[in-house]
Amino acid sequence: MTINLQTVNFNAKEGLEEYVERKLNKLEQYYDKIIAVQVAMRVENISEKENKFVDIKLEVPGDDIVVKKSGQSFEECIDLSVDTLKKLIIRKKEKITDR
Repeated sequence: MTINLQTVNFNAKEGLEEYVERKLNKLEQYYDKIIAVQVAMRVENISEKENKFVDIKLEVPGDDIVVKKSGQSFEECIDLSVDTLKKLIIRKKEKITDR
């Protein structure tokens, strides 16, 4: 599984890339056919506290799985995204086995 990380409007602090990779690598235990993961993280200049956005696109056979989350920190966004991706992967596997 290849992980491509893109940051917009900021420079990623040390440890953030490792955190993202560690969390996303756990998804392989739910679905082993993940080809690649595209992660786009950005900070928008708005006055709200939840100004950090994360878009994750899982490239899998068939339709890709896309999740978009926002929050106060990138770690929070990644955690929410991974939880949602787990649910979507499990749902996708159930659809495949039902056929």
